[in-house]
Amino acid sequence: MQRGLFITLEGGEGSGKSTQIARLVANLEAAGHSVVLTREPGGSDAGEAMRDLFVAHGGASWPVAAQALLMFAARSHHTETLIKPALAQGKIVISDRYTDSTRVYQGVAGGMAADKVESIKQAAIGDFEPDMTLLLDIAPEVGLARGQGRGNDTDTTFETKTIAFHEMLRQGYLDIARNDTKRCVVIDAAQDMDAITAQILEKTLEKIKQHV
Repeated sequence: MQRGLFITLEGGEGSGKSTQIARLVANLEAAGHSVVLTREPGGSDAGEAMRDLFVAHGGASWPVAAQALLMFAARSHHTETLIKPALAQGKIVISDRYTDSTRVYQGVAGGMAADKVESIKQAAIGDFEPDMTLLLDIAPEVGLARGQGRGNDTDTTFETKTIAFHEMLRQGYLDIARNDTKRCVVIDAAQDMDAITAQILEKTLEKIKQHV
């Protein structure tokens, strides 16, 4: 059986990830694909417990090393118990956030050196990366205004951070995309919602066709 495809969606608060992920999953399933939807931190039972710990105890204010270590502990369990088995079954796995989130939240904006983030990554999941990452890019002030009161739990823990913090997140994501054009696709998240959906589906179907 051919290995499946691992796709992640990334972006700052208010970028519309949740809506677009739901639409992408629905479109792919309608086209006959077997899809597994997951999220980070979380995904597996143990990962969700670690997510709850982070949210309940104000994880955004923890020392950045503690944040990164928890994220990768959850990610290691998630990857080994859910993502890799689903890929081995030939399924398409779509995750709301993955390693790039740690690279920008705890790394670029949080102040942890990139080499330290990558060393923790290597210990936790090795060289494993998504096959494609869709980055929903939006100006922080627009995204924060859009996301107020309807963000998910981990996103809202970071909403009180300064605009400067969120601008560092955005630039961190864009730098990752510029340095890994084979994996990353930048989508303008300020567009009409239906236009975003169409672009995401187009890029995803292109990737599926290349993968076959």
